[in-house]
Amino acid sequence: MYAQMVKSEATNDDPERLAAFQARIDAGEKIEPKDWMPEGYRKTLIRQIGQHAHSEIVGQLPEGNWITRAPTLERKAILLAKVQDEAGHGLYLYCAAETLGVSRDELTEMLLDGRMKYSSIFNYPTLNWADIGAVGWLVDGAAIMNQVPLQRTSFGPYSRAMIRICKEESFHQRQGYDAIRKMAEGTPEQRRMAQDALNRLWFPSLMMFGPSDKDSVHSEQSMKWKIKMNTNDELRQKFVDQTVPQIEFLGLDLPDPGIKWNEERGHYDYTDPDWSEFYDVIKGNGPCNTDRLAARNKAWDDGKWVRDGLLAHARKKAAARVAAE
Repeated sequence: MYAQMVKSEATNDDPERLAAFQARIDAGEKIEPKDWMPEGYRKTLIRQIGQHAHSEIVGQLPEGNWITRAPTLERKAILLAKVQDEAGHGLYLYCAAETLGVSRDELTEMLLDGRMKYSSIFNYPTLNWADIGAVGWLVDGAAIMNQVPLQRTSFGPYSRAMIRICKEESFHQRQGYDAIRKMAEGTPEQRRMAQDALNRLWFPSLMMFGPSDKDSVHSEQSMKWKIKMNTNDELRQKFVDQTVPQIEFLGLDLPDPGIKWNEERGHYDYTDPDWSEFYDVIKGNGPCNTDRLAARNKAWDDGKWVRDGLLAHARKKAAARVAAE
């Protein structure tokens, strides 16, 4: 339905303007907030950037839960820095979305009432410390695979925000891999924990790239507008090809018996995720959907007095400025 709406909005725009806009995209120019853009382009960006921002904020929850239980002071400091980074990423992205004419409050309200989603991976629990390492290694590894191409996306504020975000996500991926490596090289129990975390988070990580290309309703137009630079299946394959050698280096068992090198394709074959599970989680039926949204609703309600105070102060300053003029 949304894809049809975007297409219909695109066709309702002036054909000459649309052609000129597409020519700018094709030439590799950046579109800036004050430039003319099709309404479908603007709405697609709001959806994508908003969901990206929400994912960064909600993504703090499964990791923040382990800050007080980190095994060493060094790991605690690393995790604190990582969670702080995720908050900053959310703020960069909310700012980018605001340049499109939607407020941060509106984006948050869309999340809380179900009109906007966040990455399905954060609806899975982090059961032990090995999960924190696997989240950094696999989840942030998948995020980097998604996000590095977005440094070349056509919308200027989004593209520029991604430059810093990708640098910090690289740190997140490395610290996660290091934590898993330490456990894989540790006691038999630690090694079992590392293997269990890999087994449980492998397929949810593959789902992070979105549905298969044949089922994706947004990809075609987003690719044309260079809001997306690669298809979901291209990025998923690249992630598998990069991660399988890392698993083998760690000496862990492959989490999918269907993984094997395909000489003819020059890529690893692998088993597709259970897409019925993916759509069920997206609908709100994942292990942690209720807890995640409850936490965001609580934060929103608890912060109301701060928002009200800041708005009252801003209005008072604006009134004083008008009176002085």
